This record gives sequence, C-alpha cells and structure tokens, in this order.
Amino acid sequence: MRTMTIRLQDEKHKRLKALAVRRGVSLNKLIEEFSTIALTEFDAETRFRARVAKGDRKRALALLDKLDKALVI
Repeated sequence: MRTMTIRLQDEKHKRLKALAVRRGVSLNKLIEEFSTIALTEFDAETRFRARVAKGDRKRALALLDKLDKALVI
C-alpha cells in the first residue's frame, strides 16, 4: 500500500470530511471509494472503446432498430 499526499482547498476538505462523517467512513476510505469508482469508469470506457474499434456499424444500428421495434407498445 502506498501513501499519497493531496492538496485541497480548505472548503473542499471540510465538505469531504463532512461527507465522510455522514457516510460513517474515514476521509481516507471515502477517497479510496472515489478512486475505485473513477478507475471502474475508466476501465469500462476503455473496454467499450476497444469493442467499438472492432465493431460492425451496420450490425450495431440494425440491432438498435430491432430493439426500438421491440420496445414499442
């Protein structure tokens, strides 16, 4: 495990600390949770972009048309 120092404006630090208290976690745990969310979103976007690069545009649009027709009530 690594230690990291970050600089925050006083007001932002105060608000993050209040959020951590409200969630019942430490400020460290809150920042760890936020970093996990950010990395998960980054990984999902990376996988999505890789799939798009391999994809077939016509097939994808046809599938979306099929879904649109199926959702019409």
